[in-house]
Amino acid sequence: MAKVYPDSDLLHLSGIQHFVFCQRQWALIHIEQQWEDNILTFRGQELHQTTNDPYFTEKRGDVLVTRAMPMVSHSLGLYGVADVIEFHSTAGQGVKLPGRRGVWSPIPIEYKVGRPKPSDCDVLQLCAQAMCLEETFDIVLQEGYVFYGRTRRRLEVILDSILKNKTREVCKRMHAAFLSGKTPKAEYTSACEKCSLIEHCLPQLSERRSVEQYLSSALVD
Repeated sequence: MAKVYPDSDLLHLSGIQHFVFCQRQWALIHIEQQWEDNILTFRGQELHQTTNDPYFTEKRGDVLVTRAMPMVSHSLGLYGVADVIEFHSTAGQGVKLPGRRGVWSPIPIEYKVGRPKPSDCDVLQLCAQAMCLEETFDIVLQEGYVFYGRTRRRLEVILDSILKNKTREVCKRMHAAFLSGKTPKAEYTSACEKCSLIEHCLPQLSERRSVEQYLSSALVD
């Protein structure tokens, strides 16, 4: 039987992106409750100003656009807010919407400030949103999009069983890490320079040798 998380154990959905990008960054934010803005986070906030109105609804032909839609999945143990959900009018599988005729198929759109990343952290966050929608509406979604502000383009994401299983596994690991209450040690990479938490994390210190290591190497020399 699949695990069902109570409300008290729900973690924030956006944490998936942090967790996959850097588990130490995720722990500093979600366990230690630390945060600091930099130019990249400010740009992200500016980009999301157009998506943060929960009362906004716009109909564009056969597409109904909603913003800042709350969502939850007790099977993944997540809660959060979707940037944009497009409801497309369909003759196939879909959902009924209050005050709207016909059947509608939801497609999640996640907004990111930069470019597509080498890792799949953005894709997994989008997939988690889609799985929240699947659980809420009892449907199966097959596609979603990540919109990147730097390129001004949408990246199509196919929501297949492989991606959904990977999302489930990441969520399990994230919950286990949260229960441990431990923040991983820092490991410096070039990506650290763009992180707003670099002054809290101090990853450069992880490259410095301990006194024991220094004395040991000196004796060998």
